[in-house]
Amino acid sequence: MFDFDATLPLMALQFLLLAALLNVIFYKPLTKVLDDRDNYIRTNSLEARERLAKAERLAQEYEQQLAEARKQSQVLMEKAQVEAKKITSEKIAEAQKEAQTQREQAAREIEQQKRQAMQSLEQEVDSLSRQILEKLLGLALVK
Repeated sequence: MFDFDATLPLMALQFLLLAALLNVIFYKPLTKVLDDRDNYIRTNSLEARERLAKAERLAQEYEQQLAEARKQSQVLMEKAQVEAKKITSEKIAEAQKEAQTQREQAAREIEQQKRQAMQSLEQEVDSLSRQILEKLLGLALVK
């Protein structure tokens, strides 16, 4: 069935020579390029992971700083509100004292005017009483 003459070893030798030639010319450069590419991808991947981790750390630090700044601003706002309430209550107390003083002064003035009016009325009542008495006595003496 098969004829084993010089063709088979020659074909085997050609195959081995072609395989060695392809290995030297094609496969070694191709595997070198693939290995270089794999190393490049691996190193870039590691660098990207490191950069991502660094970016996440920085983001976390910035968030902490932002939260701290918010807390500080909240504390400052609360202090300002307390101070504003204190100032407002002091101003209200001063205004109330001033209003009370003015009321008391107005009450004294009204009381003084009332006394003056009463004295004036008493004098007029005395005067009218004398006039009435004089008229009555004068009429009583005439009769």
